[in-house]
Amino acid sequence: MPTITIPTKDGQSFTAYIATPAVTPAPVVIMIQEIFGVNADMREHCDRMAEMGYLAVCPDLFWRIEPGVDITDKTEAEWKKAFSLYNAFDVDLGVEDLRATLHTMRGHAHSTGDVGCVGYCLGGKLAYLMAARSKVDVSVSYYGVGLDDMLAEGKGIKTPLLMHIAEEDKFVSKDAQAKIKSALSANPAITIHSYPGVNHAFARINGEHFDAPSADLANGRTRDFLEKALKKSAAA
Repeated sequence: MPTITIPTKDGQSFTAYIATPAVTPAPVVIMIQEIFGVNADMREHCDRMAEMGYLAVCPDLFWRIEPGVDITDKTEAEWKKAFSLYNAFDVDLGVEDLRATLHTMRGHAHSTGDVGCVGYCLGGKLAYLMAARSKVDVSVSYYGVGLDDMLAEGKGIKTPLLMHIAEEDKFVSKDAQAKIKSALSANPAITIHSYPGVNHAFARINGEHFDAPSADLANGRTRDFLEKALKKSAAA
């Protein structure tokens, strides 16, 4: 697999899958993993981003626990391992690793310097936090978990953030969804879309709850959102 190495502030490093578009330099999209590591699903998301003209990179955020995690949602054993990794994961360090990725990709030889991020599940939480804590140009959060416990961070978001919420999300209650919408909708930088009748991970390729119509709608909105934020300079 094509990978790059991302250095950290403390002199360590971790790897990231990278997909390069046909034409470079290109805007960058950091793809932020779910609880299953940099697996086939995340690599395919990267490859699709590259097909749309982005330099796509998916960092291994579990490297501090176990480097190279690559599992699926297909077996009970894999789910058990995924939740074990999630419970051991340090969110603040994860954001720092994403900030390191952002710094590296702004200066990458094939990058225009414009960088966005797109995250799913755990990655959806981290995309929200990147919007709040970093200078990333644009963020997209798919069914982020635990956001109702960190709504105060939304007050500091000034760059565009797109949020996709699954109305039947088994990990995000209706009450939590209402709190998220109530707290964040007033921020002009934040756009929130809800998807009725679909469960968590409705856009996970080949996932148990994949819903093609909702995934196509959300992905189309993501495409337009990223293009407006990251390709504006090229269009001008």
